Amino acid sequence: MDTSHSEDSGQVRGAMPESHEQEMAQGKRFAFGKNWSHFLRLLDDSRIDHAKTSLQRMLGRDSLNGLRFLDAGSGSGLFSLAARMLGAAVTSFDYDPLSVACTSTLRDRYFPQDKMWRIEQGSVLDRTYLSNLGQFDVVYSWGVLHHTGAMWQALDNVGTLVAEGGYLYIAIYNDQGGASRRWTMVKRYYNKYKLLRPILLVVSAIRLWALSTIRYALLGKTEARGTHSQENRGMSRIRDLVDWVGGYPFEVSSPDRIFDFYHTRGFTLEHLKTRGGIGCNEFVFYRLPQKPGQSENPWPGKTEP
Repeated sequence: MDTSHSEDSGQVRGAMPESHEQEMAQGKRFAFGKNWSHFLRLLDDSRIDHAKTSLQRMLGRDSLNGLRFLDAGSGSGLFSLAARMLGAAVTSFDYDPLSVACTSTLRDRYFPQDKMWRIEQGSVLDRTYLSNLGQFDVVYSWGVLHHTGAMWQALDNVGTLVAEGGYLYIAIYNDQGGASRRWTMVKRYYNKYKLLRPILLVVSAIRLWALSTIRYALLGKTEARGTHSQENRGMSRIRDLVDWVGGYPFEVSSPDRIFDFYHTRGFTLEHLKTRGGIGCNEFVFYRLPQKPGQSENPWPGKTEP
């Protein structure tokens, strides 16, 4: 099925992924787009402002005027919207057709017929597709690459989309060892057995939120226990919980492995925010300009540290 349209019409381009619906039907993939469509009902100016502030803080810029911004795995489209509001020329893509629809809804609502915001359907694992996108001053992929089923390949692919002197802003689930393996099992069961979903959500909410409440009462402080934080990023706690429990495929990494991976590819770490627990570690990398005669990837063919 081809959903291609003219860029000038402000509509979506790209091809429907053939295996997406099959993967969900077989319990191999979470319905991320369906979850994001529920989130859009909660979206308001306050959440948008939180998203804009999140980008400004991590990128160290008040404005994105004149910059090319790629949202790789746009989800709800909130951060594509935030980047566009900050002045960037935005390209958004997602593998999930409902996520593409969510992103398109936000563009139509806030920037109708905008030629500076392009939305497409595509996979971060499809190198042919990615090669046609070009390169960007900011490549943003928050909480996406660990849900592809081939995280290290996805990490490698997004790095090639960053222009020299550009920035890569990613967030990857923290490696908790045995706890990560147990959560992987929960996610598999959630996607495979529909009748278990309400039970798994309730048990997980108690496990995550009750512990935070007890910690706050005993220590006088709390920490984010989810994949996102509404206070920091404008997200929804309920939608976040569903995303966390159901989010599959699922991979994790320690911060040092991510650092080493990009260091060998000519990136330097500009900003690191670690959360611990089940949260995402956030990284902002700067791509150094290439030296004459230097290979773009000093480790060709190496996609995992």
